[in-house]
Order: sequence, then C-alpha cells, then structure tokens
Amino acid sequence: MIEGLLGRKIGMTQVFDSTGQVIPVTIIEAGPCVVTQIRTKERDGYEAVQIGYQEVRAKRLTKPEQGHLRGAGKLLRHLREFRADNVADHKVGEIVTVAMFKPGQRIDVIGTSKGRGFQGVVKRHGFGGGPRTHGQSDRLRAPGSIGAGTDPGHLWKNTRMAGRMGNQRVTVQNLTVVDVVPERNLLLVRGSIPGANNGLVMVRRAIKGS
Repeated sequence: MIEGLLGRKIGMTQVFDSTGQVIPVTIIEAGPCVVTQIRTKERDGYEAVQIGYQEVRAKRLTKPEQGHLRGAGKLLRHLREFRADNVADHKVGEIVTVAMFKPGQRIDVIGTSKGRGFQGVVKRHGFGGGPRTHGQSDRLRAPGSIGAGTDPGHLWKNTRMAGRMGNQRVTVQNLTVVDVVPERNLLLVRGSIPGANNGLVMVRRAIKGS
C-alpha cells in the first residue's frame, strides 16, 4: 500500500460525534491520484511510487512532461513520490483513492503555510518593541540592538530579524481522521492544517503515531 495521497484543502467546519461533542475538522479533497512512475532500487537506487493529482489541459504542460505522463493516460499538474509497502504491487495507471484511510487513523499532513510577505520583528518573532516614552516616536516596533561591538565584532548567524514570513513547507503530525467520504473523495481531519483553502497538501500515514 502507498503511504500517502495528494489533495487540496477545502476549508474548516465542525461535526458532532456519537456523544454530541463538537469536533473542529478540516475537509481535504484527497485524490483520486494516478500512479505515474515506479521507482526501483535496481534502476533508481531507491524504492518509491510517484503519483499525480489534478488533471490539466495539454497546453499547461511541456512536451517532456506530457511524454512522462503518457503511460498514466492522464495529464496531471502535481507529481509527488511516496514510499510503499511493496512497490511491486503497484503499476503505472493505477488509481489511488481516499479509501486507503480509515476513521480513527493517525496521519501527517504537509502543506505550504500562508505567505505574509516581508515582515518586521514584532509580527515575525513577537518582539515587544521599544518604549513608548521619551520621544522615541520611530522606535516603537524596532528590533533594538542586534549584537555587541568589539567582541565578537560581527553578527551571529540565525539572529532574529525582519524578513520574509510564511510560504514554507509545514508538517503537522499525528492528526486524527474523523471520517472518510469515498464517494466524494473527502477526508475529515480533526484540527487545522497549514495553508490557504484550495492549497495543495500531502496526506500520509503518521510516522510517529500508532
């Protein structure tokens, strides 16, 4: 079995369990995905299954990309590789659906966080800023001192400063599958996951949870 699936984040809502408790859930449209390539240890040096998601028109892909996907029978926008229990059990063109997950199962969800652009230290790192008194009208959200002078005479690496915030790969581990709706390719996951609505996500079996 392939350990993961591609999909997109639909949004958040809430459902009720058997005891009437409200559970906040994120809805993920996971799959259907198509196996586009089988990686073998003899040819590639490792074993994996490459799957594709979201059909597109031919003009959206280059000629080499179209040639690569010819065996799968569909033109797909997103390609990712996942481990599999046994790659020999899979073949190019195979359809992988959300039915591989079960309610109560633990999963990891990988997405791209929302981009916040270039931000200062107050928003990016939670700095308190300078004092509001003594006429410091331009130091309210400034970082303050960033290092000593003579010794060491330079800035240390990884000093928290202003810069680009967000738009990074984020993994949320050990989320619980609340429900699976195979006929609509939907996965209801307890809690929130990174990224904006309609963003691409990777859903895989939890590597730490049981």
